[in-house]
Amino acid sequence: MSALISLRKRAQAEKPLAGAKIVGCTHITAQTAVLIETLVALGAQCRWTACNIYSTQNEVAAALAETGVPVFAWKGESEDDFWWCIDRCVNKEGWQANMILDDGGDLTHWVYKKYPSVFKKAQGIVEESVTGVHRLYQLSKAGKLCVPAMNVNDSVTKQKFDNLYC
Repeated sequence: MSALISLRKRAQAEKPLAGAKIVGCTHITAQTAVLIETLVALGAQCRWTACNIYSTQNEVAAALAETGVPVFAWKGESEDDFWWCIDRCVNKEGWQANMILDDGGDLTHWVYKKYPSVFKKAQGIVEESVTGVHRLYQLSKAGKLCVPAMNVNDSVTKQKFDNLYC
């Protein structure tokens, strides 16, 4: 988190992410809030939902919403709620994501299934889980992966820190 805060302080005046419209589906935790706040400080517009029905920290989701970031998540969602939240995160009139940040591949799957036109303007997908990466490989093998995708799960940083300590 300290690296994100340092990056935010150093680059927020330049707004290097101006024009980025990021839709995210990750665990909603304090650590994620630092990431989202950094993305926004660097110029991105973000909309967020949870990748897991049990992992949302409600107080974090509420705090993010108070800052103006649309967050569709609460701890203990039903399966129907989970898919409703993903849909509300993606389906906003007058707003279309140009980047997907996913953990598990559910958001990417939903966009391909319900809103494939998003991929006409999308710059790419960032996936941080083994499951999500596997789903991306399946799309690629089927010739259906139409935007660049980044496998964050296999990055050295994630291997050394996230997978070791989380």
